Amino acid sequence: MSAHHEPVLVDEVVRLLAGGPGLYLDATLGDGGHALALLEAEPRARLLGCDRDASALERAARRLAPFGDRVTIAAATFRELPAVHAGLGGEPLTGALLDLGLSSGQIDDPARGMSFMSAGPLDLRMDPAHGASASERLAEVGEAELARVLEEHGDVRGAARLARAIVSAARADRLATTLDLAQVVHHAAGGRAHPRRLAQVFQALRIWVNGEAEDLEAALSWLPSAMKAGGVVVTLAYHSGEDRRIKQATQAPRPSAPPRRMPWVSHERLPESPWTVLTRRVVRPSQAEVERNSRARSARLRAFRRNPA
Repeated sequence: MSAHHEPVLVDEVVRLLAGGPGLYLDATLGDGGHALALLEAEPRARLLGCDRDASALERAARRLAPFGDRVTIAAATFRELPAVHAGLGGEPLTGALLDLGLSSGQIDDPARGMSFMSAGPLDLRMDPAHGASASERLAEVGEAELARVLEEHGDVRGAARLARAIVSAARADRLATTLDLAQVVHHAAGGRAHPRRLAQVFQALRIWVNGEAEDLEAALSWLPSAMKAGGVVVTLAYHSGEDRRIKQATQAPRPSAPPRRMPWVSHERLPESPWTVLTRRVVRPSQAEVERNSRARSARLRAFRRNPA
């Protein structure tokens, strides 16, 4: 087993991202696998590597140490990226990577509570030092809100019924561990739930606990002002909702047709998108990569280039 998390679609990421000298952002540094490949492929690149996971930053710092002052590492959520970038002088970015997946280190550590495959506290936080754990959040959430979370962030079928079961277990103080949650999902399914369903539930709760959807919206809103003209952004999403947000953020807004019999309605042209899409359709891992790394199966890659202002 590899000592490091295996990065997904690494060749495709580097091929799209590497664009000559300049400052590159890896907003989800993880174990540093994508960053390492980029720095090796583009010797004139400098890297700002960010992550909200302190343990991941420590691992990445050791791995990227041979690149010396070409690498700057900072703890930051997506919403904190503008401040970190500005603090370094605000140099327009040549490239940026947003990999929205989990690292193997996060999944395989039972103490993080990220997986239904092993017993651990029901935590799910990317940064265990901040915010409330999943078990704490579930003890207070209402059924309607939880059903929305399961549907929106996990595409979970029967979300209302499952939300009712989860809230009931949480209120009865029967939802302290990952296996407790898995048992509730099994019971709600009327038998042993498919691993995919369990993965969807854990994913939805993780996105909710960490505010990942809001963070992604913040990053996508900030990137047009941070990139230099011709700079490239590459995203890796693992859920249809995340991928949909990314796709919508790169498209020009569509004006709605004016109502009939209203000739006074303005036909003023709306601003065009700041991006040119480089991937005509979503890029997925090859079968060979999935066989080598099963966690790559759901990855969806998109890339877009910043247009001149």
